[in-house]
Amino acid sequence: MHNGFYNAWDLERRSGLSDSADYRTPFQIDRDRVLHTPTFRRLQNKTQVFWSGEYDFYRTRLTHSLEVAQIGKAICRWLETRPDGPLSREFHVDPDLVEAVCLSHDLGHPPFGHAGERSLNFLMKDHGGFEGNAQTLRLLTERIFSAKRTGMDPTRAFLDGVLKYKSLWTERKAADGKAPEHHFLYDDQHAHLDWAMGGNDFPIELTPGEVRDTFKSIECQIMDWADDTAYSLNDLSDSVRAGFLTIEKIEAWAEKSGAATGEGTPLGDLLKAIRRKRVDPFVGKRIGSYIQATRLESDVNFLSAMTHRYRYRLVIDPVVKAESKLFKKLAFEVVFLSPQLKQLEHKGSRMLRQLWDVLEKRYVRGETIDGQDFQLLAADTAAEIEAAPDELGRARIVCDFLAGMTDGYAARTYKRLFVPDFGSIGDLIG
Repeated sequence: MHNGFYNAWDLERRSGLSDSADYRTPFQIDRDRVLHTPTFRRLQNKTQVFWSGEYDFYRTRLTHSLEVAQIGKAICRWLETRPDGPLSREFHVDPDLVEAVCLSHDLGHPPFGHAGERSLNFLMKDHGGFEGNAQTLRLLTERIFSAKRTGMDPTRAFLDGVLKYKSLWTERKAADGKAPEHHFLYDDQHAHLDWAMGGNDFPIELTPGEVRDTFKSIECQIMDWADDTAYSLNDLSDSVRAGFLTIEKIEAWAEKSGAATGEGTPLGDLLKAIRRKRVDPFVGKRIGSYIQATRLESDVNFLSAMTHRYRYRLVIDPVVKAESKLFKKLAFEVVFLSPQLKQLEHKGSRMLRQLWDVLEKRYVRGETIDGQDFQLLAADTAAEIEAAPDELGRARIVCDFLAGMTDGYAARTYKRLFVPDFGSIGDLIG
C-alpha cells in the first residue's frame, strides 16, 4: 500500500542510486543494513548504565537500542490510530524508518558510557572534538557497511532522522565562546548536513546550539521521546535490581529535593512497586502511558512545504513529560552520581586516556616509542591512518578506533599494552 506521507525527496539516497530492483521498501533496506553490521553488534558489550558483562540482566547499549526501537514503532502505531488524526493507513509515519533511526541512535557511542564520550571529546579538543551523535553520522555516511569506507548510503529521511543536533563544532564554539562539551557535528560533516536539508540554509532565527537543536524531523522527535521513555523507565528497573535505588534512598532523595511520595504520585507509585516486588510491571504500564501521551500538531517552517516530515511536531502530555524528567533526575542524582559508578567511570576514562596517549604519539605525530617503531594497530588501520591527508585526519581515525571498541576490548587492549603479566601470543591469535 502506498504511503503518501513520503515523497521522492525523502526516499533519495546519498549516492542517488535507486532501490527499484529491491523487494523491500527503502526504509526497510536502511534498517536491515544497520542490523547486519559489526558496529551494531558491538553495542551488546557497551555500557548503558552499568558496565556491560558484569551481570547478564543489565541493559547494554544493544538491549537499550532494541527497547527504544520497540517504543518508537509503538508510537507510530498509536499516532496512526488516533481518532483525531491526522494520520491514516495511507498517510502515516513509517514504523520501519523509525525503527531504523532508533536502532542507530547510539551507534556512535564509545566504550564506558557517557564518561567515555566526555573523555574522547577532551582528548580530541584540538582536532574538532568527539560527540556520539556526530560519530553516528560519520559511521552511517563514511565508515560502516562498505569496505570502501563510503558508508551505508542512507536515504535522506533516515539520515535526517538520526540528526538530533544540527550545529557544527565551530558554530557551537563561536556561539558559546569555548569548545563545546556536546551536541554538535564535526566540521567536515557540513556536506552531509547540507544534503539532509536539501541545500536549504537555516533561517536566521534558528541560531546554532539549543535553538537549532529543536528543529528535528518527526521521526527524530519520535526517536527522542522513545529514548527518553526507555532511559527514564527501563533504567529504573536495572537500578533497583543493582541495589542503587532502594526505598530508603528514594525517600531521602525526595525529602531533599521536595518531591512528593504520596499515594498516586510518580514516586509513590514507584515505591509501592518496589515494596511489592513488581517494578517490571510498573515500568511496562508506564511505557504504555508514555506512548499514548503523544499526539501531532501541524507546524510551518522552512522545510514544511517540501516534506511532511517537517509538517508536524510531536506534542507530549506535559504531566507525563514532567514525570519522565523527574525519573531521569532521580536516576542521575542517586545512581549516576554515586561513588561506585563514578569510580568505574574514572577507570574507563583512564584506560581511554592511556590508550590515546600511546596511539596519538605513534600514529598522529608519527613518533617512535622508546626509540622503537612499534606497530600497535592492525595493518589495514595503520595504512588508513598513514594515507590520511593531515594530522586532523589521522587523529580522527585513531578516535574512530577507540570509539568503536567495546568495553571488554578496550580493557583487554589496555592490559595487553600496560599490564606486564597479561597477554600472550595466544591472546592475539584467539
